[in-house]
Amino acid sequence: MTNLGDLEVFVRVIAAGSMSTAARDLGLSPAVVSKRIKRLEDKLGTRLLQRTTRQISLTEAGQGFYERVLTVLGGLEEAEAYASGRSSEVNGTLKISAPTSFGRMHVAPHLKPFMQAHPDLTINLVLTDELTDIVGGGFDLAIRIAGLNDSSLVAKRLASVRRVLCASPAYLAEYGTPRSLDDLKAHRCLPAHNHEYWRLEGPDGQVSLRPEGQLITNSSEVIREAVIAGLGIALRSTWDIGAELKSGKLVQVLPDYESSRSVALFAVYPTRQFLPAKVRLFIDYLAELYGPVAYWER
Repeated sequence: MTNLGDLEVFVRVIAAGSMSTAARDLGLSPAVVSKRIKRLEDKLGTRLLQRTTRQISLTEAGQGFYERVLTVLGGLEEAEAYASGRSSEVNGTLKISAPTSFGRMHVAPHLKPFMQAHPDLTINLVLTDELTDIVGGGFDLAIRIAGLNDSSLVAKRLASVRRVLCASPAYLAEYGTPRSLDDLKAHRCLPAHNHEYWRLEGPDGQVSLRPEGQLITNSSEVIREAVIAGLGIALRSTWDIGAELKSGKLVQVLPDYESSRSVALFAVYPTRQFLPAKVRLFIDYLAELYGPVAYWER
């Protein structure tokens, strides 16, 4: 039977991205970590990791093995919590991926109560706008804003996401308020990415248009600041500019048109029979925090 400690070392190596980092985290020498990985590979009769001087990566067999090991270790953690009556007492590290702006605005400010309730738990919050490889990156869960259709992952819907067309009062005073989608051709629009299409739903169903403007950037946060500053019309999520809409810094234009309603906010995690208590507790915390109607919509 495979040594359980070797499985834990294997998972830690994948999460850390290198044997030396995993060794430091585990309080072991790199040589010991390498020896235990080799022992595991010898036991299984297959190579799990591709090693180079700079990085490691999972082989095809390693990927499938890693996913199943997560299930085993997650089940053990859940079983221990159940047997000891510590289902609300968690420790270790919870590694979370979230979109940059959303994580900064709607995850980070709310960590304190959760961390105070679970003082033995360490949060590793990674903010990125790239699509995270949850399994390969060793993440416990990811917060995603999308229309999900990946059956290899489990997703819990946390909140609806609305994207609306908006502009500053100063911009509208100078350039006028558009009355139809065709009017947008004469306006300065602010796409979040070059060559982006705006896909909207309106009275006549779905429509798609390519916005034109003078500002080109790969930063969604730059677009946010630009629309507030009066540089044009943007399509923004209400979680991003809800406060500005309420204060009057921004005004919704063409209110009959919004982005696709199939997009929502999800907590996504690897498929496993037993969800670790730390993941379940954090997902429940976010679901209660955002509520049936998210606070930025109230």
